[in-house]
Amino acid sequence: MEFVVSSSVILRATTTLGGIISSSSSLPILDNFLFEQKGGRLTISASDMETTMMSTIEVEGSGEGKVAVPAKMLLEILKTFPEQPITFSTDEAAHLLNINYGGADSEGTCDIPYEDADEYPQMPAMENVTQTVVTSEILASAIQKTLFATGNDDMRPVMSGVLFKFTPDGLIFVATDAHKLVKYVREDISSPVPVEFIMPKKPLNIMKSMMAGVACDVTITFNQTNARFQTDDIVIVCRLIDGKYPNYEAVIPKENPNQLVIDRTLFQNSLRRIALFSNKVTHQTRLSLSPNEVLISAEDRDMGKKAVEKVPCAYRGDKMDIGFNSRFLLEMLGNLESKDVTIDMSAPNRAGILRPVESP
Repeated sequence: MEFVVSSSVILRATTTLGGIISSSSSLPILDNFLFEQKGGRLTISASDMETTMMSTIEVEGSGEGKVAVPAKMLLEILKTFPEQPITFSTDEAAHLLNINYGGADSEGTCDIPYEDADEYPQMPAMENVTQTVVTSEILASAIQKTLFATGNDDMRPVMSGVLFKFTPDGLIFVATDAHKLVKYVREDISSPVPVEFIMPKKPLNIMKSMMAGVACDVTITFNQTNARFQTDDIVIVCRLIDGKYPNYEAVIPKENPNQLVIDRTLFQNSLRRIALFSNKVTHQTRLSLSPNEVLISAEDRDMGKKAVEKVPCAYRGDKMDIGFNSRFLLEMLGNLESKDVTIDMSAPNRAGILRPVESP
């Protein structure tokens, strides 16, 4: 097995795959990358048994072979190289992977012991699958706008993931931690068959960074236990979260006669300032609403500090004082991109619904 590859290309691929590898794996073989060469293509795999990811890159080489290479050691070596070609070859008798490099300033060689590839777990086979195709832009946007709202409660595992719901009317993505809830809807793409599944956080975090700024189609294949996401050169297969997602529609207020419309950036900056004066346990910030302005205030009586700020707005409805957790509100505002936002409200003791105001 021998091939030549750009140092930056293989570093980029292995850095992404490194996010899969667990620091506390019970199987020592999972501390490795699986290298599999077939002709002019090298497929690199990483797995933690729950999620498996493969990235395929072009190399100069011929022949076939596969080995399991220590991931941490390889990454530390690759990070030290400037942009240059690197030659990888195997010494099967000594069970060593040889890395040969040379540039304008230095040249050298190093050997890394490798493991038998036969011990590496295979990517799970999937039967009785449903398939759909979305763009990377839609998938990246859905992950970015929902992932922050997932929970961390081990006793409620379904709420630690994101619900993917495909319907003939559109795609719906939902996340909640029981304190805040995000529902993201795309009506520009649909599925002929209504299906849904719950994706865990780890692969979503990896896909979020992997697809930023990338334009491609993503084929999503899934059944009751696993989901597979595939682009031209990357495949991710993960075990789905088992269980039924909470009835999120039941907690979204349906009648909301009071509506606040406000500049998102102005509101966000004001909240950041006022939140500094809120109670460190409740993080409560109060909005006092009237037709043309909102008073944003916070008070920490234990520390003897308080603040109030007046911000212009458009408000339709009864005068109202309502309190929100400033951390949750700021998280949501930070994941919206519109110039203005609305908050629909029914009563001070009910949840508010935050929405972007779409440009005409």
